[in-house]
Amino acid sequence: MKTVSIVIPTYNEEENVIPLSQEIIRVFDELPGYQYEMIFIDNCSDDKTREIIRQLCADNPNIKAIFNAKNFGQFKSPYYGLCQTSGDCTILICADFQDPVDMIPVFISEWEKGHKIVCGVKTKSKENKLVYFLRSCYYKAIKRMSDVEQIEHFTGFGLYDKDFINVLRELDDPSPFLRGIVAELGPERKEIPYQQEKRRAGKTSNNWYRLYDAAMLSFTSYTKIGLRLATIIGFICSTLSLLVAFVYLILKLMFWDWFPAGMMPVLIGVFVLGSLQLFFIGLVGEYIININTRVMKRPLVVEAKRINF
Repeated sequence: MKTVSIVIPTYNEEENVIPLSQEIIRVFDELPGYQYEMIFIDNCSDDKTREIIRQLCADNPNIKAIFNAKNFGQFKSPYYGLCQTSGDCTILICADFQDPVDMIPVFISEWEKGHKIVCGVKTKSKENKLVYFLRSCYYKAIKRMSDVEQIEHFTGFGLYDKDFINVLRELDDPSPFLRGIVAELGPERKEIPYQQEKRRAGKTSNNWYRLYDAAMLSFTSYTKIGLRLATIIGFICSTLSLLVAFVYLILKLMFWDWFPAGMMPVLIGVFVLGSLQLFFIGLVGEYIININTRVMKRPLVVEAKRINF
């Protein structure tokens, strides 16, 4: 009998963990020939999520838990959870029901056909239309700018064969971006379209800062265009500045008596160039933050406790 590991990252999901576990168990009851290993990895919830997970683990030995000592972010915790699985394949799914549980048999079916990775790709979404539009723009932009072909509207929801899980374990990346890693290092994959549902209960922990953090992680990990733009625009601006200065000097020498001596052109030039410098210093800083995180080699997650392992 084959074992399918299900990894469920949680953060303040007290209203969702019980119905989600029940739905997953129902799916496997209808799938003969497969047993499941359900792993909740909790990112230091401050509601009753951990208490409920403890009870689930006590009632069912196939349900396991990892409790992080602190909140290690939306990328490190799920990645770490994937690396702790022991199944023949692993499915990563959100705890808020936005990822349809009924996709699990579809993923397994495609895996049995030989696909090492099966990705769930959002083609429709019931989330905020503005957010979905901005996400679409971001995915298209990063896909054009990246040297690696990125997967549009892929959040990590999908199935990963144990061979690819071993690749994830061996990467030793302290700041992993799973979506990019799947696109860059993953074997031939199967993409399955689905409609993202609304969150069933609770409140999302995502905000604009976290979305920005995700965008910058992918941007600085998989594109060079930011640094190239800084170089090219800096070169163009410096060339134009030299030309303007040269023309200004010639006019000043030729028409010394009546040439205006106002400071407005100089101030405008200072503000324009200064703002460009600040923008690109900030952009370069994002790359440096990414490099610094990887150089420090901090652990992905520090565990406080694990249950049923």
